[in-house]
Amino acid sequence: MRKIEEAMPRAASWAGTPSIKGSTESIRMALLTFSLIGLQFTWGIEMTYCTPYLLQLGLTKSRTSLVWIAGPLSGLIMQPVVGVLADNSKSKWGRRRPFMIGGSMIVGLCLLVLGWTSEIVGIFISEPGMAKSCTIALAVLSIYAVDFAINAVQSSCRSLIVDTLPIAKQQLGSAWASRMIAIGQLIGYAIGTIDLVKTFGNTLGDSQFKQLTLIAAVFFNIAVGITSWAVQERILISSKDQEAKSDVVKMSSKILKTTLHLPDRIRAICWVQFWAWIGWFPFLFYSTTWVGEVYFRYHPETNAPASKDTLGDVGRVGSLSLVVFSIITFVASVLLPFVVQSPDQDRRKFTPRGPPTITPILEIFNNNKPDLLTAWQSSHLIFAGSMCLAPFVRSLQMATIIVSVCGIPWALACWAPFAFMGIEINRLTTPNTMLANGSSYRRLSNSTDDFTSPGSPMLRLHHFDRDLDDSPTSDSSTGETAGIYLGILNLFTTLPQFVGTFISMIVFSILEPGKSPELHEDGSEEAIQRAADGPNAIAVCLFFGALSAVGAAYATARMKATTK
Repeated sequence: MRKIEEAMPRAASWAGTPSIKGSTESIRMALLTFSLIGLQFTWGIEMTYCTPYLLQLGLTKSRTSLVWIAGPLSGLIMQPVVGVLADNSKSKWGRRRPFMIGGSMIVGLCLLVLGWTSEIVGIFISEPGMAKSCTIALAVLSIYAVDFAINAVQSSCRSLIVDTLPIAKQQLGSAWASRMIAIGQLIGYAIGTIDLVKTFGNTLGDSQFKQLTLIAAVFFNIAVGITSWAVQERILISSKDQEAKSDVVKMSSKILKTTLHLPDRIRAICWVQFWAWIGWFPFLFYSTTWVGEVYFRYHPETNAPASKDTLGDVGRVGSLSLVVFSIITFVASVLLPFVVQSPDQDRRKFTPRGPPTITPILEIFNNNKPDLLTAWQSSHLIFAGSMCLAPFVRSLQMATIIVSVCGIPWALACWAPFAFMGIEINRLTTPNTMLANGSSYRRLSNSTDDFTSPGSPMLRLHHFDRDLDDSPTSDSSTGETAGIYLGILNLFTTLPQFVGTFISMIVFSILEPGKSPELHEDGSEEAIQRAADGPNAIAVCLFFGALSAVGAAYATARMKATTK
């Protein structure tokens, strides 16, 4: 018997109970995902203003596209590494929160450096040519630092959701995450439409960009702090099979081995994500600049910049269209979970309750709801159809419509893959884990209504050998491997961004090799007219994104076929 026990893998042992502050489920879900508001707010500011900011400094579009390798590179490195480190962390503060808090402080500091690059460089260098080169270099380094730190925070925030919620709540948690992302986008883009310098004066900085980086730095730390305060994590006492002994080599080996031997369902999710993000990359990083170019390039006589802050003008014009995009994203993220069938609904059939007169209608509606895979596949096709029109757009109104429609597929892009991954991760995880005293636990029932409330009577102690007979399909959640699997999903989110960067660099080098005439100080009306007479390079990149979205729809169809 001893030999058999020694041959069996050790279960992880834990201390404490996961809980979230709040008197209702909605409040608890909001607090659990609140950090994503600050995270997406910061991403939105970076994606809205950093491209035109770099163009204004004098970089060409092709070189600017290379700067955005920072996003996929940081995700490629940080999310899997932080995922493994956090999975095995035995900190008394929990596995995820120390990374969230430490990363948010670095993000805030680097945002301030990004906003005041010229002033910082000016302290040390006075020669104009050298100062300009150093300003560009410092700005690029700051963007890299922000991206690396924010990816560490994002990995931990997503894993915290999987850790805390049981299988039956994973879709709800992902839906709330999608809503918070939409709110973060909406706040960021809405603030971007306001002339902050005119509103607040020079108190927070003498330009729109400076004031936004300061606001983002403060708000990011507040949002992460709220979630860290509200969520109580379990403490890891010992890892399964002593996996806590993970040096760099072992960590890399584990990530590679897990990536090469993914379960079929998780592999299918990852490939859908891969094709989808080849399309999302140019949209997220260049759509604001594209809308601003459409506004100033094709009607320069009526759309002249309203102030000397051209960067702020372009950002405000682009942000206005993205405000509508964010509103649609938020509405879709709220309504779609009610009209789309949960991925695990086949496991937990129920009869809708209501007044007898409408119960038959509710039953018909519930039985005919589209499943999440079908909705996800349709979202790829909506995105592809919208991006196919981009090269033909010559008006601000049409550009705004195209960007706004993409709010629906973006809501699903922020929801569907994480809902599926959360369910699959928890199905793979052994439902029986050890407490610090050597006993294991299981939930009293399948009800999850009060799972996340503090002090809920969710545990009962019993002998470990009895737990070995429990079904592996139990609805309990441990999320032991959430960090590494979500890190691998992020690999399939970041690798296509390298592909998108390569495509963008080629397109920009061929179609618009010079500096942006709308933003650079040397731009003239003649240069803007020459750009207007040729194809818009960003629009061409968006068109290539449409082709990849069709590939994502096909991959989703194959994933759907394998589940029948």
